Amino acid sequence: MLLKYFYDDKLAHASYMVGCQRTGEAVIIDAGRDVQQYLDAATKEEMRIVGAADTHIHADYVSGARELAERVGAKLYVSDEGDENWKYEFAAAYNHQLLKDGDIFTIGNIKFETFYSPGHTPEHISFILTDMGGGADKPMGIFTGDFIFVGSIGRPDLLEKAAGIGNTAVPGAYQQFESIQRFKQLPDYLQVWPAHGAGSACGKGLGAIPSTTVGYEKMFNPMLQYDNPSEFVEALLDGQPEAPRYFAVMKKVNKEGPEVLGERPLPDKLAVTELEPLLAADQMVLDTRSDAAFAQAHLPGSLNISLKNLAVWSGWLVDYHKPLYLISTPSELAEAVRVLAKVGIDNVVGYFDANEVAAAGLMSQSYEVKRPQEVAEQILSGRVTLLDIRAESEWNEARLPNACHIMLGYLPQRADEVINGNPIVVLCRTGNRSAIAASLLQAQGAQEVINLAGGIVEWQQAGLPVER
Repeated sequence: MLLKYFYDDKLAHASYMVGCQRTGEAVIIDAGRDVQQYLDAATKEEMRIVGAADTHIHADYVSGARELAERVGAKLYVSDEGDENWKYEFAAAYNHQLLKDGDIFTIGNIKFETFYSPGHTPEHISFILTDMGGGADKPMGIFTGDFIFVGSIGRPDLLEKAAGIGNTAVPGAYQQFESIQRFKQLPDYLQVWPAHGAGSACGKGLGAIPSTTVGYEKMFNPMLQYDNPSEFVEALLDGQPEAPRYFAVMKKVNKEGPEVLGERPLPDKLAVTELEPLLAADQMVLDTRSDAAFAQAHLPGSLNISLKNLAVWSGWLVDYHKPLYLISTPSELAEAVRVLAKVGIDNVVGYFDANEVAAAGLMSQSYEVKRPQEVAEQILSGRVTLLDIRAESEWNEARLPNACHIMLGYLPQRADEVINGNPIVVLCRTGNRSAIAASLLQAQGAQEVINLAGGIVEWQQAGLPVER
């Protein structure tokens, strides 16, 4: 048997290729939309991808299952659990098998048994693997999707918080409790292969190692220590990170079926003379250069999300319903388009060469970047508007005096609360997210914005006061 691990650190997403070396057949578990990585690996390993299996209708990235069905004719293995709202509407157009608890499918000499594991979502399933080609008659491991993570479990509140489906968080949490009771009955030696690692918004406190075992999680996963359902539900729902707004879009896309990308060409290069009319028409222009380059000079009205932050924050801040125009260097364009596609942003209709925009003199705006010691007196005396855009959990741990708090993902709708004619100092943990916020505030009309370099970490290291 071949088991190959793929990890997208931008999305904290894990996917897997499971192949039978005797038959040369392979299935991809929880595939991401960038399927070329699987096709390349299959060629290298002399495998044919014959299947694509999803544990659930994903909310944080676009599934690659349909892309694999189109590109190589992969058979779809998807859940038939949950009510009519949780069915894969596009699956009927392809060779597929709908799965309920206990159902089995095989890839070569490898058996997969469906393990119904609702809670994170109503239709969630896991896959228990047995390598029959190696002579085994007992399972080796389980692909748990967003059910069991290393040191954590999937959150049940996304449907309510992100998708707006009322009264689902608490019932989902109780479902999760029941699913865990079943999970605990599995053999301790069973390996656990989850779909996410540290940094994912699909749970809290996820571990950073790629796999675990049932026995280890039973001993050390804090959410597996509860015997009382009510106490479990309270602990699970407490302190979950903010639910990204774009998760509702991803649910819809992955349910109805994402657009097939195929060999899509890159967006057309546009003349810089088209830029200012676009902004005047309230079109979205996204600059993907580094935040340092953007701070020094940029096009007024443009939003800055650098390549390293694009996967996480574009879904929060880009309008899915508007055409999107990029300002990028030619060498980074393909990667920017690829990353945007991972979270379903397919409406990139053109791009502008950043070097040409600069040469045309259109990058006439900038913002200041200052270290804590340079602005401490202004902050402590209240002579500036101090905006903390970190997550609520970070804000609750420690904050600067005189700060107001708007988490970055909610800033587009609330920027007018802080744009009042005063200088605005923006901070986060280290100055990374606050750079995005600085660009957003300027695009919405703020005249003087300062990004606090080093954020609250450097502020504390300088011995400056914080509140708790």
